[in-house]
Amino acid sequence: MAVIDHLILNVNDISSSVDFYVNVLGFELEGKDGPFTVIRVSKDFTLLLAPWGTKGNEHYAFALSRDAFDETLARLKEKGIPYGDSFDSVGNNTGPGVESGARGPAPTVYMNDPNKHLIEIRTYD
Repeated sequence: MAVIDHLILNVNDISSSVDFYVNVLGFELEGKDGPFTVIRVSKDFTLLLAPWGTKGNEHYAFALSRDAFDETLARLKEKGIPYGDSFDSVGNNTGPGVESGARGPAPTVYMNDPNKHLIEIRTYD
């Protein structure tokens, strides 16, 4: 069996991207590694933010514990970040919805990061 170890995520602005992934999604800033800014998603997975620019339109889905999911949704609302209950409804500020993922149907919320990547959070708890 294989798992994803890390992904390189092209971004337009490191500081707004770090703010989103750390202060909205609740991930941890680990620092720099060469040209990359390392964001710890879990003990087994990191995002390497690359300052090479992007047009966006990538999709990344993160499975969170129920508590982390609820806390992240609360931060989205508090910060006024548009979200939605399905991939094509960002901005309707409703949800969570229920959509299928790697472990089956689960509560989901979608939003865009500062680079126009479609971000999904879900919980299986």
